[in-house]
Amino acid sequence: MKNTSLIVIAILMLCFSCKEDKKEEVSEKQERPNIIFIMSDDHAYQAISAYGKGLNHTPNIDRIAKEGAIFNRGFVTNSICAPSRAVLLTGKHSFINGKVDNVSPFNWDQDNFAKALQKSGYQTAMIGKIHLDGLPQGFDYSNVLPGQGLYYSPIFIENGEKRTYPGYITQVTTDIALDWLENKREKEKPFLMMYHQKAPHRTWMPEIKYLTLMDSVTFDPPANFFDDYEGRPAAAKQEMSIFEDMDVVYDLKMLDKEGEIKTKYRPYFQKKYDRMTDEQKVAWDAYYDPIIADFKSKNLQGKALAKWKYNRYMHDYLRTVQSVDDGVGEVLDYLKANGLEENTIVVYTSDQGFYLGEHGWFDKRFMYEESFRTPLLVKYPKEIKPGTVINELVQNIDFAPTFLDYAGVDISKDIQGESFRKLVKGEASEWRDAIYYTYYEFPGEHHVKRHHGVRTDRYKLIHFYYDIDQWELYDLEKDPSEMHNVYNNPEYAGVKKDMHKQLENMRTKYGDNDERDKQNLEHYLEVIKE
Repeated sequence: MKNTSLIVIAILMLCFSCKEDKKEEVSEKQERPNIIFIMSDDHAYQAISAYGKGLNHTPNIDRIAKEGAIFNRGFVTNSICAPSRAVLLTGKHSFINGKVDNVSPFNWDQDNFAKALQKSGYQTAMIGKIHLDGLPQGFDYSNVLPGQGLYYSPIFIENGEKRTYPGYITQVTTDIALDWLENKREKEKPFLMMYHQKAPHRTWMPEIKYLTLMDSVTFDPPANFFDDYEGRPAAAKQEMSIFEDMDVVYDLKMLDKEGEIKTKYRPYFQKKYDRMTDEQKVAWDAYYDPIIADFKSKNLQGKALAKWKYNRYMHDYLRTVQSVDDGVGEVLDYLKANGLEENTIVVYTSDQGFYLGEHGWFDKRFMYEESFRTPLLVKYPKEIKPGTVINELVQNIDFAPTFLDYAGVDISKDIQGESFRKLVKGEASEWRDAIYYTYYEFPGEHHVKRHHGVRTDRYKLIHFYYDIDQWELYDLEKDPSEMHNVYNNPEYAGVKKDMHKQLENMRTKYGDNDERDKQNLEHYLEVIKE
């Protein structure tokens, strides 16, 4: 009897001990930070008011900078949508993860940071645009756009099943994200939510409520809007000029009822317009019809037409940004109202930068600053002081190791980025002094030549190749707009030699070489033939 009592006591003590251990384990898991990664598509840093360019006002995105950190030198490794997202997930350059362009397939079977967080106990969700074919791996819940997505009556793929949602894509994406936070996640677990907006990607269709936003504003084009591309033959051969290549119907909404404005891409925009409800069409037509009539009556030519197209573009682009900012505000407000703000890392970025008239362009792709550089703002009250400014060179290969670092998960040795946790906390004693870039999608849309290059704090070296062999060198301190190629200037002979050495060091460090370029090109040419 005595022995039985002792056994019972021992079992009770063991159970109590197990419960305490479990409580400590749950408590430890709950203390690991939640992560909300917000990525928009083609959002230029110039169009975030925290960066001080004065084009628009984004109070909610600015909150992240005010309450956390703003990065003045955030960059991508390959300025195009799908490859940028593959880099984000894997922490590896395009030529390593295999997604070098928008047309080649992405291998979801390879490791990504969401898989690692999921295995460590995080609940994970991918919502919105990912632009990588196949069912996303590493996520307990996914509700994503097929391809580029549609602004009105968007189609989503929820855990593999297609569904059309009524409404405007930016608000729909936000609603799905908030619904997951409130109703679908297991609230005792730390979480990763990747909340990705389509906007402000082409064709920049504004939300009805913002159709008249900034109507009274006339935008002055950038100083180099009428660039002649002297000394930069690759820049001269692109097909992303606002004046020459921007379609007045597809891009600028001049869909006249008479059908008199005939353009190559008019039928494609007609399909987008037809997705609206009757009520939406009434509001849309009430705004655009007078603009269309005015445009037809003026018969603009030359520089006058170029400036008109620039202003139509800027108004529509910035209006789509405003809806993105609204969504950010809704998510930040949810975190605060539900006691999640203190222990949640919030990141805002874009898949790359974008041209807002610089060099006369829209789109991205080039290694020039406006497309190479991306906005990056991060808040985490537990570690990041409000108003922190980061000027070091950070790239999108750094996201994966940073999130793993914050979560206390081992960073795989094959990840090529570096955690910027200590950097943003003010504890990094050293950081990289150069970054590497590649671009492969040629021949292709917008006709931007294949190139790679290296950027340091002050200088940039670019090599355009394949059907061209052109080197460009820029002194970013003296020439921040990259208008003067000094590659053959004897005054920069020493700099040129050093930058060539830097480029070779970068290629060796990351495992890039001419043989990889050749293989990528051969594969790409095969894919685009099919």
